[in-house]
Amino acid sequence: MAKSKETSELTAKELQAKLRDLKEEAFNLRLQQATGQLENSARIRIVRRETARVQTFLNARRAQA
Repeated sequence: MAKSKETSELTAKELQAKLRDLKEEAFNLRLQQATGQLENSARIRIVRRETARVQTFLNARRAQA
């Protein structure tokens, strides 16, 4: 899990790439959960929180521009 400070130091393009990766991972986790193959159910919560953190930083950057 990335710290807020590490996330805040990323550029806008890096944040967008990270957001895309997190959304893809969330999709895969939901798919695994639906098929009963999910081993670590806590990972869903972690990915959701990281996604929200990245979106918060992206929105803050957009507001500054």
